[in-house]
Amino acid sequence: MEFLGQLYIFILAAFLGYNVIHRVPPLLHTPLMSATNAISAISVVGAIIVAGMEHPDDGTQTLAIVMAVTAVAAATTNVVGGFLITDRMLKMFKKDKGNNQ
Repeated sequence: MEFLGQLYIFILAAFLGYNVIHRVPPLLHTPLMSATNAISAISVVGAIIVAGMEHPDDGTQTLAIVMAVTAVAAATTNVVGGFLITDRMLKMFKKDKGNNQ
């Protein structure tokens, strides 16, 4: 029963997160993504901790490790993508030194 409760919370959080991000105007998406890189980095650290923990040998150990490794990969992708987009956005505001117009 505990697993079903956690699965229910996970599904609700995923649905809510999708709806919140989906409703953000495109103009605000890049600054929002830049601001959430720290939260994603915390998620990476938490997922690494869970992946390295000892789990009880009750048949859920493999599932826990697979989910933790998946979480590490997803959060890392989010952090790297956020930094790449932020860097691209900041390059748009730099003055071109070769152009004196």
